[in-house]
Amino acid sequence: MPERPDGRRPDELRPVKLTRGYLPYAEGSCLIEIGNTRVICTASVDDKVPPFLKGQGTGWVTAEYAMLPRANRQRTPREQARPSGRTMEIQRLVGRSLRSVVDLATLGERTIILDCDVILADGGTRTAAVTGAYVALAECFGTLRRANLIKRIPLYDLLAAVSVGIVQGQAVLDLSYDEDSQAAVDMNVVMTGDGRLVEVQGTAEGEPFSRQQMISLLDLAESGIRRLFAVQREALADLLQFPSP
Repeated sequence: MPERPDGRRPDELRPVKLTRGYLPYAEGSCLIEIGNTRVICTASVDDKVPPFLKGQGTGWVTAEYAMLPRANRQRTPREQARPSGRTMEIQRLVGRSLRSVVDLATLGERTIILDCDVILADGGTRTAAVTGAYVALAECFGTLRRANLIKRIPLYDLLAAVSVGIVQGQAVLDLSYDEDSQAAVDMNVVMTGDGRLVEVQGTAEGEPFSRQQMISLLDLAESGIRRLFAVQREALADLLQFPSP
């Protein structure tokens, strides 16, 4: 069995840390650290909705994603004119993932904007953004409830994401950059607390992978996401009481 660059077992997550309230002015915020990947997630409230929702009495949740120029090993130019295709893909992923567990009707006609800013990238930035943004969103809902703007926290379930892949013939969990750059298969999985899938993004970089390999990767991803749920539960213990598996 090939040894991973950082010595982890194939089914082992990198160290995970969630810091709530990381930025004092946002209605909700979270610094998520997974190994050397760090993403600041903030939730802001806008008292209006997109035009297609006006007059319907329901809210909206959306996301934006960005990366500091030196979050990577080489400088990435700032996206000043318009977001790149990759950035658009990631922020749409984060937005629709979060909406899958939110009771939008409870929000009234207001929008929650999640800003996910990568300050250090070492693989898994989009999955870290989903996992951290959920915590920032839950904290934002707590702020709205304390202000009597909503009656309850409108979350149906937990939500987290992780990467899995096949590297040197071995299925591994939570890929670092060095692993991701040489993976034969790379997959990102978003899952709810009750085990349902929100998104599966899987790509073979060379030889196609089998249905059996895909199922094994999904099982591996679920094992990691369950551990992320435990970290989220601890971080949000004063706000949420979702049942443990």
